[in-house]
Amino acid sequence: MDFEACRRAFQTRDARFDGRIFGAVKTTGIYCRPICPARTPKPQNMTFYPTAAAAQEAGYRPCLRCRPEASPDLGAWRGTSNTVSRALALIEAGAMDSGDVDALASRLGVGERQLRRLFRQHLGASPVSVAQTRRVLLAKQLIQETRLPMGEVALASGFGSVRRFNETFQQLFGRPPGELRRSRQAEIPAADGITVRLPYKPPYDWEAIIRFLADRAIPGVELVEPGRYARTLSVDGATGVVIVTPRKDGALSAEIRFPKMNALPAVIARIRRVFDLSADPILIGAHLSQDPALAPLVAARPGLRAPGAWDGFELAVRAILGQQITVTAARNLAAKLVERYGEPIEDRAAADLGLTRVFPTPERLVGEDIAALGMPRARGAALEGLARTVAADRSIFTPRGDLRSAIDALKALPGVGEWTAQYIALRELREPDAFPQADIGLMRAMADQNGVRPTADQLLARSAAWTPWRAYAAQHLWAHDPGLAPAGAETTPSKKDKPDDRQAA
Repeated sequence: MDFEACRRAFQTRDARFDGRIFGAVKTTGIYCRPICPARTPKPQNMTFYPTAAAAQEAGYRPCLRCRPEASPDLGAWRGTSNTVSRALALIEAGAMDSGDVDALASRLGVGERQLRRLFRQHLGASPVSVAQTRRVLLAKQLIQETRLPMGEVALASGFGSVRRFNETFQQLFGRPPGELRRSRQAEIPAADGITVRLPYKPPYDWEAIIRFLADRAIPGVELVEPGRYARTLSVDGATGVVIVTPRKDGALSAEIRFPKMNALPAVIARIRRVFDLSADPILIGAHLSQDPALAPLVAARPGLRAPGAWDGFELAVRAILGQQITVTAARNLAAKLVERYGEPIEDRAAADLGLTRVFPTPERLVGEDIAALGMPRARGAALEGLARTVAADRSIFTPRGDLRSAIDALKALPGVGEWTAQYIALRELREPDAFPQADIGLMRAMADQNGVRPTADQLLARSAAWTPWRAYAAQHLWAHDPGLAPAGAETTPSKKDKPDDRQAA
């Protein structure tokens, strides 16, 4: 967008550009959202940035009226630079808390200078500035939306120390963080947790995503109702509960109950990933609607998202459990696995919801006779092998330099073939172009008027026009006929994922 287009967005307070551009005022040193209620400054006093991190790196501070931390965190660069998207996923997971830019670049298979250049090109800021801005904006949100003590806010937002937290806010806002708290806006937190507002870019198809999650809910771990999703979760050895509900103001509400406040950024990142809150459905829908076969599907569900996964290991285990059995049988097996090996959780809110355990860790399953739960010996051995492999290398389910290298790494796991690898990349790695072309449901959905289905190769060729949003195209095809969607078993049985054998998926 050029200068005049950006200025018009601010003059008209156009909500369509909220999260896409940020306007900075040279005379005040403040940056705002397009929907800011303040009077639009003179043109010569304004400059525009693609992200909050770019504005903050340029020396501007967040507006206290429109609160940039409350704007949708859109992944507008996705599809043009998946390297940046993967880097941001790693930053959200804490990669910059324990490492530097060089280590981040190495994990992505690119050079440090190349990564910095891509961040400048697509985000207008360095990786370090992006990580710092995320911490600052999360801290500011917690200050204004909760009554957490400042020390806990510092830990919960990822600051290494309270001193560093205080210094950053004093430097950025010219005042201590305590003065930013507005008591009249602060919500009373849950007894052992907090409630945060997680914005998204409307529209949002809550009905579709909750149905998707309901089909996969494991008793004792998850509870899915029309207006609520709850589950137990383990992060860095801490166990807790998250309860997510829809709001009416373009956001979800997340009640987070965790004993360790420093786990909060990772928990929020997982919630955002599972509910796909960084998607721009208008941008994605406009691209997919160019295909006549997808246009009516996009029109019918303009707010459809691609649901993520809570944990890569859990997703892979569920995939192998569901091989060659019915959906009900797969869920029963998952429930048995959790009951036998899952860690019990003691939490009042969890007990009230009927949630009793967290999904077992890979370390817990190493050396166990999993087949005794009631499955073929080969499948139990594959699960134990998977657990052993993941326990030795936790980075398996983190983004790689490109989609193909991620697929190849996943296919090296016991019991995982091409279909499952693509599905894990879609849900866990959040690859927007992941596409399980051998999926029998997708082939059925793309059958011609005579009912003739395309082959996997033909479907892959057809999907080239949907790049870089093929994951969303798959979601639209599954949502059009829920009977086509992978509902419980997340893989094909096999030697290596034969599409014709995906009855339980």
